[in-house]
Amino acid sequence: MEHMIKHRKKVIGMEDKILQALECLKSDFNHKFDSLSNQITTLSEKVDSRGNQINTLSEKVDYQRNQINENTQILMALEHLTQVNKAEHDKMSFDIAEISGEIKAFGKSLSNIELITANNWGDIVKLKSIR
Repeated sequence: MEHMIKHRKKVIGMEDKILQALECLKSDFNHKFDSLSNQITTLSEKVDSRGNQINTLSEKVDYQRNQINENTQILMALEHLTQVNKAEHDKMSFDIAEISGEIKAFGKSLSNIELITANNWGDIVKLKSIR
């Protein structure tokens, strides 16, 4: 019987050691689980932060895309205006050349009129001297 009591005490001592070991394992597990949970929370916050940054970048890209489209439309309008101005400039150059030609022709006609007028004055002087 004494032998059984000693054996029983050994078993109880072993059970206590097993329970203590299980408590240590449970404590380690809970600590590691809490640590992993905190790490997951931290990673989740980082992912959310990156998601917000991506959304911000996406908004900036959309704004820049709209700005580029607007600038492209402005440039196309300016290019069209440049072409219209060039056509008007070319027409004015043609008109100026035509007017210049007419002025030169008018100048020649005026020279002829002056020559004829001078001849007429000469004729008038001759006629007056005859009288």
